[in-house]
Amino acid sequence: MHNIFNRKIAKTFFLFIGVLIPFSCFCWGVTGHRVVAQIAQDHLTKRAKKELKTLFGRETLAEWSNWPDFIKSDTTNTWKHTSKWHYVDLPANLNKEEFIAALKSLPGENLYTQIQAMEKEVSDHSLSPDQRSTALKFLIHLVGDLHQPLHVGREEDQGGNKIKVTWFDKPTNLHAVWDEMLVNFQQYSYTEYANILNIASKEQVREWQDSSLEEWFYDSYLLANKIYARTPDGSKLSYRYNYIFMNDLNNQLLKGGLRLAKILNEVLK
Repeated sequence: MHNIFNRKIAKTFFLFIGVLIPFSCFCWGVTGHRVVAQIAQDHLTKRAKKELKTLFGRETLAEWSNWPDFIKSDTTNTWKHTSKWHYVDLPANLNKEEFIAALKSLPGENLYTQIQAMEKEVSDHSLSPDQRSTALKFLIHLVGDLHQPLHVGREEDQGGNKIKVTWFDKPTNLHAVWDEMLVNFQQYSYTEYANILNIASKEQVREWQDSSLEEWFYDSYLLANKIYARTPDGSKLSYRYNYIFMNDLNNQLLKGGLRLAKILNEVLK
């Protein structure tokens, strides 16, 4: 009973922190990550759902999908080392072979290495339930980050953070537009958005899931190149920008959810 009470307090705390932190600090924003998580939840196998219950109880993937962003407010620096887990920076306009070679040779911990590290921890039953649960929270979030294309961006502009634009005349930056402004512009709750997107055919689901992790990264990288080309510094963005990129946005959220489900069905056994 004591543990359940503590978990409820922690959950309330992180939800409260989420209200206080500016949305531009997030990856995909709160709504985007929950959309990805909700779609994944809808595609879990019975076995994965059973194992998920042992780690999260009655709590959903969506409830924990933003936790790795919320802990950025921790002043004890306990989680400071995880800040580099949310992205990779690579040069522009590489072909597929060049990109994969560059991705694999990146030094240190990053989005690519930590998705794989969290997969291993979640599937490792020799670890404590708390360790596996923490790894699962990161895994849910990091797969979402992978599908926000500017998290597979360029070092010189910090994934679009240094590219100044306006969104309906409001000064902002390109990264923030893709983190939350485009998603929020659709005016859906995360459950509504997930239900609207979650209509892919079995063939499409199979195609998006069966490719490799490296190909998923390259997929986001190609979209990032398109975004950079269409959004130079000083761009004034509004309705037309949404029209140009809405289909890409929707596909990234759906791909993220379906691919997260594939991973979780493999590691939650």
